[in-house]
Amino acid sequence: LVLDHTSGRLKVAPEHCSNAVLDKMGKPHIEAYKAFQKRFYELTKSMGKEQYLVPYLMSSHPGSTVKDAIALACFLKEEGIHPEQVQDFYPTPGTISTCMFHTGLDPYTMQPVYVPRSPKEKAEQRAMLQYFKPENYALIRAALMKAGRRDLIGSGPHCLVPAAPNTPQQAGGNRRQNPPQNRNTRQKPMQPKSGGKSSSNSSQKPRGKRR
Repeated sequence: LVLDHTSGRLKVAPEHCSNAVLDKMGKPHIEAYKAFQKRFYELTKSMGKEQYLVPYLMSSHPGSTVKDAIALACFLKEEGIHPEQVQDFYPTPGTISTCMFHTGLDPYTMQPVYVPRSPKEKAEQRAMLQYFKPENYALIRAALMKAGRRDLIGSGPHCLVPAAPNTPQQAGGNRRQNPPQNRNTRQKPMQPKSGGKSSSNSSQKPRGKRR
């Protein structure tokens, strides 16, 4: 596969990282993808090739909550994956996933299954998968605050999105972890040069001709 059947990029379908969601999809847990990824890059390097995996991901599948979507976003950030395209779940005839979508039940266990249905939540889950795009920041901030994950808003290494402009940092832990970046946010007033006057003194009266 690596030597003869991959032309630069190989598409694979982990689809999610949450075990609960993957169980509903009927897919192996994320450890299977991690093992495949590790072996793929080992072989690619040993053969002197430059090849990459392109993961296929899905949002809003039955069983996926906003917290699961947040976990997926954190996984993608940790792995350094920036998906170019993501797929929002839409029911198609004759599948177990569609059965769960319409009935709200797992047909194998007859237990209730959470199904994201509102356009707003579906948009939030989809945005999480592309957390790095500025056009998604506002939607992701709102979802994180609603889920009680303000710690993922800010400038820390584990944060998904920056704080909103003109607002204080949301993640208090970030200030402790990165004191130089977060403490000295105010500029010091300009100091007058030796023998001169400060140009930042806004209270100085404008000069004019004496009458």
